[in-house]
Amino acid sequence: MPTVRLDKVTLSFGLKPLLDDADLQIRRAERVCLLGRNGEGKSSLLQLITRQIAPDSGEVWVRPGARVASLAQEVSPASEASVRDVVMGGIGPGAATHDDWQAELQVDQIISRLQLDGDAAISALSGGWRRRVMLGRALVAKPDLLLLDEPTNHLDIETITWLEDMMLDFDGALLFISHDRAFVRRLATRIVELDRGQLRQWPGSYDDYVLQKRAALEVEAKHAALFDKKLAQEEVWIRQGVEARRTRNEGRVRALKQLRIQRGERRERIGQVEIRAQDAAPSGKLVFEAVHVTHTFGASPVIADFSARIQRGDRIGIIGPNGCGKSTVIKLLVGELEPTSGEIRRGTNLASAYFDQQREQLDPAASIMDNVTGGSGDTVIIDGQARHVSGYLRDFLFPPERLHAPVSMLSVG
Repeated sequence: MPTVRLDKVTLSFGLKPLLDDADLQIRRAERVCLLGRNGEGKSSLLQLITRQIAPDSGEVWVRPGARVASLAQEVSPASEASVRDVVMGGIGPGAATHDDWQAELQVDQIISRLQLDGDAAISALSGGWRRRVMLGRALVAKPDLLLLDEPTNHLDIETITWLEDMMLDFDGALLFISHDRAFVRRLATRIVELDRGQLRQWPGSYDDYVLQKRAALEVEAKHAALFDKKLAQEEVWIRQGVEARRTRNEGRVRALKQLRIQRGERRERIGQVEIRAQDAAPSGKLVFEAVHVTHTFGASPVIADFSARIQRGDRIGIIGPNGCGKSTVIKLLVGELEPTSGEIRRGTNLASAYFDQQREQLDPAASIMDNVTGGSGDTVIIDGQARHVSGYLRDFLFPPERLHAPVSMLSVG
């Protein structure tokens, strides 16, 4: 018996359905990876299973008595709740009482395995540590069905390895969304892809999926080209002279009308994002230099006596456990934070761009266009040239009709 089943499920937000008569079954001990482009509806599918939203039609069935737990894509918002209380909340109101010693034991075990401080406030934690807390909340109930939405986001390498090992030993059903190819390769027993409203099953490993998908897209492109060629030929025929129209075959006319309908209903595959770093004026050889930099939060230094020189052309990765100060280093370098002591020198003609993990630079209430232009009009300057924001955002696969939608309406991707 499957743990979860979707039968002919349809779900729409806007003109095109996210799910169009979609079917899916997941059984115990399966580890199913759900793939798909940003905005295709992957997170919405998980929300259907957890009953956060309802389908427009069809049925979402979960085996009676099955415990379902989920890890959302977003890190929990800052609050004054303690780590212990947040993790305990994953057991559910029926068991989450401090008089239940079994619940207490489960919480203590999870807190220990994730190396969490049960007394710490969520608001005091980095994004990675908050992610660990929410992961603990999902695991503490020992679910029969575990839903993970981009579980490796914000996690350090050691915790990702621990999570992989734990999921390999997990004996329930697992449905997870991830764009971390190494994570998918190690865990997935089956790939399911959400593509233009359809759930397509791809048996085998991730590498098998890549090969099969490439072949399937080539076949799809050939069929589409043949269809379009036939349609074009029939359109030429129907536009022939008056004499030809008098003798035209009405069956052929009806067939042409049907071809037009089919072409209009075809959902094209979205193109590729075109991302290119803007060329700023050449900077000096020195980009950043940190000299005996220390930065403290409270009484404890997060960065202590840090010195480094970064030069033009360097490509540097900063690694370390969650909460050790990686984001703090970047914020110090770009000037978002000032060091408690020490000095940071920045090169001449320096144009820096900072993409933060919490996307704090975005205003959720403002439109996509205003977030990109800063509300300063309808153009952006790219490589010293003015460019209309509509064309620029089309490179990132935003159609013109969505430019005025608020950022809050978008998927996280």
